[in-house]
Amino acid sequence: MEQRIKGMEKNQMLMRALHGLNGYSEKSDKIEKNLLHLVVLRVSQLNGCAFCIDMHSKDLRAAGETEQRLYLLDAWRETEFYTARERAALAWAEAVTFITKGHVSDEVYNEVSKHFSEEELIDLTVAVTTINTWNRLNIAFRTPAGTYEVGQFAAVSAN
Repeated sequence: MEQRIKGMEKNQMLMRALHGLNGYSEKSDKIEKNLLHLVVLRVSQLNGCAFCIDMHSKDLRAAGETEQRLYLLDAWRETEFYTARERAALAWAEAVTFITKGHVSDEVYNEVSKHFSEEELIDLTVAVTTINTWNRLNIAFRTPAGTYEVGQFAAVSAN
């Protein structure tokens, strides 16, 4: 597949804004970094964003995540490899991502609220909506997967 637009090169102001949201999530001390990366990887799987799946799986492996948990992430409901907090976050991420299938249910909200404070839930939701934006840009413009190197965007997101 040929890339349509090199979005990261063509609109620097937008890219800085999106990287700013990433930086906010990365700097937040409210939610564990690996949990955030699991969530964004799962959302990227749901959306079918090859670039983001490649990126976040590499970041998770570099951070010490096991291959077993990465391989089974799309079947997280059928395994015992994820904590109750992770399961609640993954269910929330799926509900927020699939908003066109109906509103986020009270059942999902009530479960996630058992594991996350209101501040944490706001941060989790911002992470989910941000990765959905990245996914949609990368899918629309056909950003090629496979070239990402761990930490490649760290300096940009830190600013």
